[in-house]
Amino acid sequence: MLNRIFTGWTWIRAAHLIIGIWVIVLSAWEGEWIGIVLGTWPATMGLFGLACAGASCSTGAWEIKNDVTPKK
Repeated sequence: MLNRIFTGWTWIRAAHLIIGIWVIVLSAWEGEWIGIVLGTWPATMGLFGLACAGASCSTGAWEIKNDVTPKK
């Protein structure tokens, strides 16, 4: 888990984390609890590298190989 947190940082992943933390802080300051819940989603994406925040969807890391061989 620590390896996932400390490696593979991109600017998109950092932006997700910063925006999520920003939404959480502003929502807590205003007392809007739903904003805190909604802010944890991008913050979690950025911290743990989930979804496109880990940049796996833009680099083609999940390439599907077609193994098409004709049967005799």
